[in-house]
Formats: sequence, structure tokens, C-alpha cells
Amino acid sequence: MELKDIMSISGMSGLFRMEAQRDNGIIVTPLGGGQRKFIPARQHLFTPLENITIYSDSEDGMALDQVFLRMKEKAGEVPPVAAKSDNNTLHDYFEEVVPEYDEDRVYASDIKKIIKWFHALDAAGLVVPAEDDSSEAAADEEE
Repeated sequence: MELKDIMSISGMSGLFRMEAQRDNGIIVTPLGGGQRKFIPARQHLFTPLENITIYSDSEDGMALDQVFLRMKEKAGEVPPVAAKSDNNTLHDYFEEVVPEYDEDRVYASDIKKIIKWFHALDAAGLVVPAEDDSSEAAADEEE
């Protein structure tokens, strides 16, 4: 799963795919589709999802793509809860999916955002294991 071109942009809801970079901002396309638009760096902060980790028992934390893959793997036995669920439900769900997360430093608002992002990425077909990405790329090269 490649998250390097998927961005969260401050002040804007949803996720965006970076199409091009300029000195004064970036050109993005909304993940669910839509028109390309220029987002100025003076007004917004850009965060690539590949740079986000969640607090866990390990020193380095856990990469967000690994959390998404676990959510996908466990979707059959533990379906994702609604992002608007109460805090206890959110923490119970996250405990099932990522048991090593740090309960004191990962807030319910963080879990809500992760669940919303997961649904957006899964709808776009981007939550796939890394080996599936390489096999798809190899199949594209053969054609």
C-alpha cells in the first residue's frame, strides 16, 4: 500500500491525491474523484499519510499503513465501527484491531479520523498489502 501521494490538508475535509508540486503549493485531486485544484502552501498544511504513525508500545510507533492493513484483515470478524460512535466503542474497536496502541496518547478523535480515512482509502481500493501492489505493477508492465 502506497500512501506517499495521499494527503491530508488542514482546513479541508477528506483525503487528496497529490498530482504535482509547485514552489507555492500543490495540485491535488480529491480521493473520491473530482476536479484538480491548486492548494496554496500559505493557507494550508499538507501531511502525507505515509508520515503519520500512531503511538504504540514500541518506541517508533506503528505506521498508519500497517493500521489500515490490520483494519482490512480484521474487517470480517471485527467490522469497523462508525466514526461517530461514542468514545468507549471507538477505543474498544481499536483495542481489537491494534492491541499494542498506547491508550493514553491515542485519543478518540484520532481513532475517528483513522476510521474515516480507512473508509475513504478502502472505497478507492488503496488498502491492499504491499505484495499485491508489486504484483499489480508487474501485471501492468507486461501489458
